[in-house]
Amino acid sequence: MTLKLHNYFRSSTSTRLRAALNLKGLAYEYVPVHLPERAHHADAFATLNPQRLVPALELDDGTVLIQSLAIMEWLDEAYPDRPLLPADPRARARVRALGQMVALEIHPINNLRVLTYLETTLGADAAAKTAWIHHWVDTTFAPLEAMLSQSPQTGTFCHGDTPGYADCCLYAQMWNNRRFGVDMAPYPTISRIFTALDALPEFADAAPAQQPDAI
Repeated sequence: MTLKLHNYFRSSTSTRLRAALNLKGLAYEYVPVHLPERAHHADAFATLNPQRLVPALELDDGTVLIQSLAIMEWLDEAYPDRPLLPADPRARARVRALGQMVALEIHPINNLRVLTYLETTLGADAAAKTAWIHHWVDTTFAPLEAMLSQSPQTGTFCHGDTPGYADCCLYAQMWNNRRFGVDMAPYPTISRIFTALDALPEFADAAPAQQPDAI
């Protein structure tokens, strides 16, 4: 199957999906969508994704899949080799919870459209936006660090010694943290996991700076 990934190099949702595709060993065509230039608001992109958000994964039969977490679940169903989620139901619930703490608690209120609204509508300056980002990262990273550091199920990665769903979410968020100068000293377990992930080519190749549209 030919896969075409419409995404943006710095989008954390795009980064997590690139990592997932790489873990699956799936090749894809990289189609850049420049968010600061509002390319996602163009009519042509809206026909792919009426939400006008990235990423969107276009299949060779014309099907377009949206929402990175949903696409990652589809990847496990369509390509069961190298699963992103463990087989045990309780373990799957744990991994989903870890990943969704990042993807559903941090990302939605720290993404580009929220930051743009803070600036253009509410008058937030750069310092206020950075403080907003740090607050919402820390609000979730504190319990996430506790969960990871205290659980015997945590291994080299978020769950055991094989990277998957939660690691894709965490890895992508860490690049946002670096961009906005989040202090990672309170989160040694998260930092250790990120370092281990970044040493893997599947993750390193998904990093924002490695993408063809990186600026």
